[in-house]
Amino acid sequence: MANLTLSIDPDVLRRARIRAAAGDTSVNHEVRQFIESYAAGDTTLAEQRRQAARAFVELSYSARSGSGPDGHTWTRDDLHER
Repeated sequence: MANLTLSIDPDVLRRARIRAAAGDTSVNHEVRQFIESYAAGDTTLAEQRRQAARAFVELSYSARSGSGPDGHTWTRDDLHER
């Protein structure tokens, strides 16, 4: 296995170590997984979240149950019905 040297802000590395320890892993393991995923062309978690958010917004435009001029308008009683 090859070695890789990175320059990282000390505070960022400290926080990464704390997070990794809380997840019972290591920063080295997490970085290795990220690079393997990146090299394989896998979509990153951040990109997956962006895609999901875009899909949600697009779906919301086609929903007929929304509030507003073409949808249902809510009264205070509707919202606080017991």
